[in-house]
Order: sequence, then structure tokens, then C-alpha cells
Amino acid sequence: MATQLRDKSYFDHRATQDMAKHLQSPGRSSQETMAYACRILAMTEQEAGLAGQISVRSKREGAYWTLRFGLGFDEATPEDFIEVDRDLNTLTGEGMANPATRFHLWVYDARPDITSIIHAHSPWASALAAARQPLVIAQMDMTPLHNDCAFLGEWPGVPIADSEGVIISKALGKKRAIILAHHGYLTAGATCEEATYLSVYLERAARMQIRAQAFGPLSPVDDTLAAEAHDYLLKPSIVNATFNYWTRQTQGVPPLAIK
Repeated sequence: MATQLRDKSYFDHRATQDMAKHLQSPGRSSQETMAYACRILAMTEQEAGLAGQISVRSKREGAYWTLRFGLGFDEATPEDFIEVDRDLNTLTGEGMANPATRFHLWVYDARPDITSIIHAHSPWASALAAARQPLVIAQMDMTPLHNDCAFLGEWPGVPIADSEGVIISKALGKKRAIILAHHGYLTAGATCEEATYLSVYLERAARMQIRAQAFGPLSPVDDTLAAEAHDYLLKPSIVNATFNYWTRQTQGVPPLAIK
């Protein structure tokens, strides 16, 4: 019997159904998820001292959870996260927030669809930022950022005041990622898993772009095909399964110990 030639939408629909059935995520608390996210960022070499930040919107109005200041991504445990209010006063837990997380408030205010933000000065994304180069989507693994990665061409300074939050949130607009010239990057996700997924792929995309430029100008992926790949690769089942895989990888490095 000859193989039936079916439209691509058939396979997309079937794969989506199968992934929903077979790719189940383990139950984790928000703080456990954030701790794993930090370990994933460390594993993918995205730390830069204490410059990196992670936050998750709290159920409490105007508050968010973040890693207490003074710790690196590689040493985060679930008990190291604190809940802070709009003035960065600690509501739950011990310690203080990184003062530079203030700009997260402005992103959360502008984007009710966003529940998690990651900011890092990772090596390759920071190289693009230093060169003031926006991301060019030129390969399949870069497509989760297709039409979803903004670019801020001027550095507003260390984001410890309100004006930087206004500038960054406006530049981000409705997108889920942004390269900040002379600075680093930010990803914003509907979940912590999504923000982490975008962070890892943004750093990978920046590395790919810089390496590929050695061979000449980049050739962007066809817009229609890139949009299709973007939507497929950002399916929650794929995002969550990838995050879960990375959590298992982190167990091969210093263990995630609950204090």
C-alpha cells in the first residue's frame, strides 16, 4: 500500500495530541522550578557574578519571587527564594532582592500574560549586545525567537531606578525576549519553564550568529517557515519536556539540595 500524502497540519495536530498524552511534567513547587531554572542557566554558562536575575510573579498583587541577592545561579536551592513587594521589601523568606530587579516590575505591569522574567549577561548574547547587533533568525534552532526578540539600541544605565524599567518594558513591547545593547538580554515567559527555554535558546542563537558571521552575511529563514517553526517549538509540551530534560542534566552537576 502506498504511503498516503497528508497535509502538514495533520501531523502537527497528531503530534500535539501525542505530546499532551506522553510528555507529562512532574509536580514541582514554584520555588523548586525556579531553583532548577537557575541551575540550568548555570549549566549553560550564563552566570556573570551576581548580575543575573530570575523572578516569578507572585499570587499576591504587585509582588514577585526572586533569588535572594548574594547567591549565584549555580548555588540556588528552593529555600533561597524570597517574595518582595513593589518597593523590594521582603515579604516572605530572608534576605534582600537584587536591586536591579526593579525593572521587572515594569514588565509585569505592562504584560499581564507574563509570569516569569530572566535577565542575564551571558557570554554570547552579551557579545551581540556589545556589538549592538539584533538577532538574525538564520537557522531552525533560532526560530523560537522569530519576531519575538526585540532590540534596545541604547543602554539606559544600571536598572536600579524606575526610568530604566519604563525604557526596557517599552522596548520589549509584546515580544518575549530582548537584547539590550551594551548590557545583556531578557526573556519573559508565560511560565518559568518558558522563560528558561527562551533564555537557553537565545544564548545558543547568539553564539550561532557570531560563529556563522565568520563565513559571510547571514541569510534569514523564510518568514512563513520561521513563523511555523516558532509556534511549533513553543508548544507548552515541547517547552516543558525540554525543561524537564535539562533538570535531569543538572543532576549530574552539584546536586540540588533542599536545605
